Amino acid sequence: MSTRDLTGIPAQAGTSHDARVSSRSERWLPTLLSVIAGMVDVIGFLSLGIFTAHVTGNIVVIGALMVRHNRVNPAQILAVPVFILAVASTWVIAKASGRRGNRLMRPLLLIQFLLISSLLIFSAITKPSANPHGLMATIAAMIAVTAMGCQFALLRLALPVAPSTAVMTGNLTNAVLAFVDSSSRTQPLMESNSRKLRDALRLLVGFFLGCVLATAALMYLGDWAWSLPAALAAIAIALS
Repeated sequence: MSTRDLTGIPAQAGTSHDARVSSRSERWLPTLLSVIAGMVDVIGFLSLGIFTAHVTGNIVVIGALMVRHNRVNPAQILAVPVFILAVASTWVIAKASGRRGNRLMRPLLLIQFLLISSLLIFSAITKPSANPHGLMATIAAMIAVTAMGCQFALLRLALPVAPSTAVMTGNLTNAVLAFVDSSSRTQPLMESNSRKLRDALRLLVGFFLGCVLATAALMYLGDWAWSLPAALAAIAIALS
């Protein structure tokens, strides 16, 4: 029996709907997540002394501090294995859900929201920024790293064609190459330059905007600054 016989709706209609949902998500979700990543990274760096949205920065800092025999923030050492566990756990949850593609978006966005909300509650109660090298700060940082690990895995699992929302080096490279390639009078070296340029610029602007807003929020709200990325994570669920 065909899909049309069972539901009264042509199979092509469901496929078309999924394509439209995926197209809309590819446009707005990475930009919104880049704002969240910028906020989480800045708040984590300024209040907890750790890059929470990308592992590369922590590896660089650890290497430099070890060679110079300076004190290493324990959260920076734990960030790498915790990030790995977060990504692996997100995969396990996605696998157990039995969903694929954009159907994974809402449940994984919900997990990220719960993690950031837990971080907000934990920070409001324990005030980890008072001692960036203390136990409470380390726990808060690991929750933030876990949320970002979930975000990275979310994009790769639900929107595999989406660019990175936290590693801006690649997006800046894409923007520059797309601009110079489209400006050249010779045959372009890449395809879809205009779209790549727009996508990269949206992510760059989104991440930078998140950094600016988070810095201002940290100045006036302190540990309650985590409420901003939590609110945006909730908006992402609503829009999905």
